[in-house]
Amino acid sequence: MNSKKSNWFKKLGPGLLFAGAAIGVSHLVQSTRAGADFGFGLIWALVIIHIVKYPFFQFGPRYATATGESLLDGYKRLGKPVLIAYFILNLATMFTIQAAVTIVTAGLAANLFGITTNPAIWSVIITLFCFVLLVIGRYKLLDQFMKLIVITLTLSTLIALILAAIHSETSYNFTQILPKGSIEVGFLIAFLGWMPAPLDVSIWQSLWALEKQKDKSNNYNTKQAIFDFNIGFIGTLLLGICFVALGAIVMYHSSETFSGNAVKFSEQLIGLYTNNFGEEVSIFIAAAAFTTMFSTTITTLDASPRAMTKTVDLLTNKSYKNMYWFWLVFLSIGTILILVYFMSEMGMLIKIATVLSFLTAPFFAIINYMLISGKHTPQNWRPSLPLKILSWFGILFLIGFSIWYLTSL
Repeated sequence: MNSKKSNWFKKLGPGLLFAGAAIGVSHLVQSTRAGADFGFGLIWALVIIHIVKYPFFQFGPRYATATGESLLDGYKRLGKPVLIAYFILNLATMFTIQAAVTIVTAGLAANLFGITTNPAIWSVIITLFCFVLLVIGRYKLLDQFMKLIVITLTLSTLIALILAAIHSETSYNFTQILPKGSIEVGFLIAFLGWMPAPLDVSIWQSLWALEKQKDKSNNYNTKQAIFDFNIGFIGTLLLGICFVALGAIVMYHSSETFSGNAVKFSEQLIGLYTNNFGEEVSIFIAAAAFTTMFSTTITTLDASPRAMTKTVDLLTNKSYKNMYWFWLVFLSIGTILILVYFMSEMGMLIKIATVLSFLTAPFFAIINYMLISGKHTPQNWRPSLPLKILSWFGILFLIGFSIWYLTSL
């Protein structure tokens, strides 16, 4: 029995990497801010965006394990212009996304380690450290590391939420809110953009699933891949609700608002936990928050170069031995340059990245659906009618919200 449990846990991998990539800025920053500014009023948005994006994320590991090739291979089958469009979109957003997650991690590091409060210095240190870890460990390190991270974060967040609810004397209002005004609508779109993650993470999922399949001892088939993904996806939804609740219970209707400064924001974020746990465990909570963001930073630093390497290989019909290392160095240097020379407020950096992610979501939703429901996917792994209907609804929702945002500017 214990052997079966151990084997079941060992088979988990890409789904938890998805959780590691997702439970970062979208949860620690955006969800907590949503609770602080709107109380429980945006729970509807959190739940709906998970439902809407679910099929398109799930199609990543489904397609990869059913066909033995990544979504990027599939995009090429749909036509080279599709792959070129992805290359341009990813090149335009990957530096901003990496900078956004790194600056939040840097702010937490400044509070946890106290060597310096300069987030630019911490950003350089963190980027270089992640770079070295990826050079040494690659996928295996990420796979093992993420299981510990997700368990630690889940337990600490649930305990913090329970204690916050017990100590709170205010009554809760669960009336749902549709934001009005350009600032509020802008926040809603940013909130939806990275909740639970940008849709191009489905490509990372397909690449991670193929990596997992290389370990023949796991028998990582399509059924297992979908189950693995569902575990990670449900976890991101539940933790998203927890972070909204934390922000609502501790900060809603208070005089304090979240700062756009990375270090100050991190102090406030850690305070959400330590105010309820007590100062004696503040280091543990700070470490949990930092580890969460660090996992997102290293996951994204691995995934973008992996995706760009595959894209270049497919576009040129050649395999380049050191292309992954080229993109890894390129992304690391680009991220450091943005954070050292072009650092503005963390809030604006995150808003740009999340809005870009939301506006490109319809593109990824449409091509993922076309690929999984077309001739390139084996008949028995094409989506069922209910999943197709959910996909159609999701595409219309993402297009409609994008149009609403653009017309409300």
